[in-house]
Amino acid sequence: MKWVSEQYFRGVGLSLALASSLLLVRPVCAAATLDNPVTLENGYRQMYNLDFQSAHRTFETWKQLHPEDPLGPVSNAAAYLFAEFDRLHVLESELFVNNEKFEKRQRLMPDPAIRRVFESELQRSEQMANQVLSRSPQAVNAQFAKMLANGLRGDYLALIDKRNLAALNFMKGSRSLAEQLLAQDPSFYDAYLAIGAENYLLGSSSAPVRWFLRLGGAQTNKQDGIAKLRLTAEKGRYLAPFARLLLAVAALRDQNREQARTLLAGLAQEFPGNPLYKKELARLQP
Repeated sequence: MKWVSEQYFRGVGLSLALASSLLLVRPVCAAATLDNPVTLENGYRQMYNLDFQSAHRTFETWKQLHPEDPLGPVSNAAAYLFAEFDRLHVLESELFVNNEKFEKRQRLMPDPAIRRVFESELQRSEQMANQVLSRSPQAVNAQFAKMLANGLRGDYLALIDKRNLAALNFMKGSRSLAEQLLAQDPSFYDAYLAIGAENYLLGSSSAPVRWFLRLGGAQTNKQDGIAKLRLTAEKGRYLAPFARLLLAVAALRDQNREQARTLLAGLAQEFPGNPLYKKELARLQP
């Protein structure tokens, strides 16, 4: 199984959950304004725009206003993780498109303070989600929070710690939770990302690797993965920009430079504070 996970992560380096420098931020309660509403959607947009400090303020305020909502702390954890990705230059497309570079990448040196608060927020979210689900087993927001927590842990393990097998287990857990959620609410489009990511990533592996992965319960349908990612990219509430970034990298891996250029141009226009998209667009110039 170790060989399988190494082969898989050699061929594909993308992961969920969701792309993006910041040291540990002291939580500050932000006042809501018309230009800066305290909503989870706004916090995610700030995060995608690499305005991590504002994203943390938004999520911290959301947590205070909605103390029983597990999406508050798990979203804040996402902002810490994306900030580490940005600081460590994890999400450079050249790394993911070039298999040799990904295989030979070095283990990164994460900020231990960020790691502690990241894990603390995930644990808090999971505890809150379990409490909600004990009262209301059909609560989709609580299920989504647990799905996100699994995906974020998997991302950290794979892209920072290089613990590929452990990351694979969290990916499968996230996908399973997404399937349960979508069985109740097929219109919860953000949840399709977890299914799409697993199918695309594992489906991009060689045939023998896909066979071993399916034995372990993984899903490996590459085309279905792309279709699910498109659902999130087109209709997702929180994760649509991240799904579009994954689709752009998938297009680059498939040598579809025009599709990648279109996706990245849209992201660059929507999030002008994020230089990653402009940098990737420059690489695609003829």
